[in-house]
Amino acid sequence: MRFALLGNNSDGLQMAKALVDTGRHELAAYCGPSIPWETAEIKAKRILGDMEEILADPAIDAVVVAGNSSQRPLQLRRALQSERHVLCVYPPDENPDSAYEAAMIQADTRRILLPILLGALHPAVRRLQTLLQTTKPSAGWLIQWDRECCPAAGSEEKSKAKTLTAYFHGWEVLQLLGGPIAEVSAFAERPERLIDEPLLVAGRFEKGGLFQAALQPSSKSKWRLRLTATALQADLNFPNGFPGPATLTWQDETEACHTEEWPANNLFSGMVTIFEDAVQKYEQAACRSPVPKPERGNEGLGAPSLPELITWQDAIRCAELDDAARRSVERRRASTLEYPEATEEASFKGTMTLIGCGMLWIMLVLLVLSRWYPALLAVIVLMLTLFLSLQLLRLIVRK
Repeated sequence: MRFALLGNNSDGLQMAKALVDTGRHELAAYCGPSIPWETAEIKAKRILGDMEEILADPAIDAVVVAGNSSQRPLQLRRALQSERHVLCVYPPDENPDSAYEAAMIQADTRRILLPILLGALHPAVRRLQTLLQTTKPSAGWLIQWDRECCPAAGSEEKSKAKTLTAYFHGWEVLQLLGGPIAEVSAFAERPERLIDEPLLVAGRFEKGGLFQAALQPSSKSKWRLRLTATALQADLNFPNGFPGPATLTWQDETEACHTEEWPANNLFSGMVTIFEDAVQKYEQAACRSPVPKPERGNEGLGAPSLPELITWQDAIRCAELDDAARRSVERRRASTLEYPEATEEASFKGTMTLIGCGMLWIMLVLLVLSRWYPALLAVIVLMLTLFLSLQLLRLIVRK
């Protein structure tokens, strides 16, 4: 498969290198700031300054979106509109709106769209998830997460462009372990928290259980995750940072102690496997039916149903949680999460509700004014007719 790289984000470069290292994919084109290709250990066949020229090339099968904060949302939108398979660096934007828009565009183009989220792919994290599912604590369990992170020395940080980064890294890990998050509360020293300042996050899972996390800057990256439940005590430690060597120590209900270890992992190779499986299933579905029917919960038409792996829905949820944490810091209060379905029908209903409420207020004012200007009654009838016609048009188009 021939793919293009848009932007020089470090995750995008490592994703491109992992694709090339398989020998099954070729970096056909690159668009973005200059890159020391010797350090990146890959080389694009063509380096172009215009993104549209790359997207107009019919030989490009997939796109890795890895631009900075001013370019990434546009790159994601145009890559999807060009009907290519897309891998996008997380986050797609500073707020969830771009993630919603991308999901709607992809539902029309019916191509593969995946975020580069690696936390849930580590075998140590998935082993901890298995232990938690085995014990099945109904209530009274807590996840404590202490993280120390140092700024990455990637090429994007060296440029003058603003870096687009997650407000809190690791939402996918928490959701893998505890399921959907229902409530989030975050606290920082100032309402406008900088990325290199400490952050405290706490919350509640929908199906029971609590979590609390502390993120602090450090000269050395490392993190430790502790799980406390009635029948399970577990401690997952990454002394050299994620995704380096990991040690999992846990005690079952008999208080027997167990220890498991994992070497450093290249999680980008796992992301390549997920992407290739998704593309393969997409092509198989396209061969069986030229216009397959979308299913609720799938990340677009033709995308594989892989609830245990990475989907675009994970990017949407992480973006929503990032936005909730940011609002909690700014307003000094907890944020309750609601998960509306991002579909064209839901957006139309919301728009019609807004228009209907506005028209009701306008017609109420016109009704009062019609006491002195009777001609306004005709305007009220015209407004009602127009609104009902839009509702009828929606029913006709859907059928």
